[in-house]
Amino acid sequence: MTSADHQGAHTAPQPATGLDYRTAGVDIEAGDVLVEIIKPLAKATNRRGVMGGLGGFGALFDLKAAGFTDPVLVSTTDGVGTKLKIAIETGLHDTVGIDLVAMCVNDLVVQGAEPLFFLDYFATGKLSVDQARSVIAGIASGCRESGCALVGGETAEMPGMYAEGDYDLAGFSVGAAERGNLLPRPIVAGDSILGLASVGVHSNGFSLVRRIVETSGLKWTDPAPFAPDQSLGEALMTPTRIYVRSMLALHKAGLLKAAAHITGGGLPGNLPRVLPDGFSAVLTPGWPVPAVFAWLARTGGVAAAEMLRVFNCGVGMAVVVSDADAAIRVLEAEGETVSRIGTIEAADGPASVRIDPPAGWLA
Repeated sequence: MTSADHQGAHTAPQPATGLDYRTAGVDIEAGDVLVEIIKPLAKATNRRGVMGGLGGFGALFDLKAAGFTDPVLVSTTDGVGTKLKIAIETGLHDTVGIDLVAMCVNDLVVQGAEPLFFLDYFATGKLSVDQARSVIAGIASGCRESGCALVGGETAEMPGMYAEGDYDLAGFSVGAAERGNLLPRPIVAGDSILGLASVGVHSNGFSLVRRIVETSGLKWTDPAPFAPDQSLGEALMTPTRIYVRSMLALHKAGLLKAAAHITGGGLPGNLPRVLPDGFSAVLTPGWPVPAVFAWLARTGGVAAAEMLRVFNCGVGMAVVVSDADAAIRVLEAEGETVSRIGTIEAADGPASVRIDPPAGWLA
């Protein structure tokens, strides 16, 4: 259409100055700066099999170079949940990336898979390079600890979708196992169940945690009643433990039959996922329980059954083995705190868990 053709047409009012992406709330230059900051963090996580670096449209991985002969791929995805609200309110962003990795790679290893690579999705209302760098540095730390490579990700600045200062995280991990090494393996009555200690709440149940803190009247900066040397915010932000190296050591020793990462649903909700029908995991509480759980139960008036259904209550990973003594030696050599928490029994019907907490448990 020429200018002459356009004369007399009704047009929308034009802004006095032209709009651009920055005035709409998206800072491309800040995103470019963040990418350059991330590159050395990602490079530090490289492992055998990684092809190329950040910057492409996709990440390449060579399974043969990683040492696999007949691999089966295993994939997981997860987030950090409303624990992020505490990170945002306290300004403590350096450990939620570890949580993100842990929630994915701990799920991989219970399948018998070795984590290979990880990708993250970071979405925010307005990109703060310092905030994002802290989060992604935590992701890189979790990747190094679990032996997987940070091969890519996405940073999305979404004004209007998130308030300024808010952000959300999602993680995606791929692992592999040789075809004959997948878990679970056959389980029989009499097998032992071991619990690998958690370091606290990990990354589940934080909607209830935040509600309990709210009713307590405490501030995030107040000393934690269950850990007076830390603020309440710091204590609750303790990151999820990553069990990959110890679990792979147990698996490579030929001692691991099945394993369950204890996340949302607790022991009752997660152990049956790795048991065949006709068996029950009979658990006897008596393992060490971090003090945070007694505080949550007491302050919130939360019943023992509900605590077990929502939280890990001190067991971050449960494993089924036939030779408990040998398994404990391997796990303790890898730095785990291990407890005998129950046995496998034959039962009618679908796989189940029986737990009878003694009176005063978590008091």
